[in-house]
Amino acid sequence: MLDLWKVWYATGHDITEHSVLIHEYYSREAHNPIHLTVDTSLQNSRMSIKAYVSCCKNLPKVKDLSCFLWQSDVFFSLILLLLSVDLIMKTCFSPNRVIGLSSDLQQVGSASARIQDTLSMVLQYAEDVLSGKVAADNTVGRFLMDLINQVPKIPPEDFETMLNSNINDLLMVTYLANLTQSQIALNEKLLSL
Repeated sequence: MLDLWKVWYATGHDITEHSVLIHEYYSREAHNPIHLTVDTSLQNSRMSIKAYVSCCKNLPKVKDLSCFLWQSDVFFSLILLLLSVDLIMKTCFSPNRVIGLSSDLQQVGSASARIQDTLSMVLQYAEDVLSGKVAADNTVGRFLMDLINQVPKIPPEDFETMLNSNINDLLMVTYLANLTQSQIALNEKLLSL
């Protein structure tokens, strides 16, 4: 089932009265839209991005009351949206506004480069916090701890065994595909004689 999200954003570090009105408009367009706040004032030398969803309550003497709940887990789902926007942005620099699909190897290479860049950025942040250049942020610390705890604990020997078996499977499939191609080509040549 395909879920369609309506995401809208506002620049600023907090939700305003205008946010409530705009969110009410988008609520008529899509079910439970997501409101992103992008703090472009760079408080604490960071561009803070937060995702909110509306929690509407009807009270007896108040017609409609909207309150926004901060959703930290929504941000992970928005990674797909950010990757899509990144792909769309690549077409801006193409003369004919078209970009082709990259091969699996190119995708693995670019993903590895992004992971390496992200890890170096996290390492630099940790070193800056330890040296006292940057004030520690509890939210970032908890996020990094949760992220580290999600990594499965696999002994190196088991990991190497799994990797080698997957590589062997891939090599076998590649070999059989090439063998099938060769047999088809040989069969066509024999039939043409």
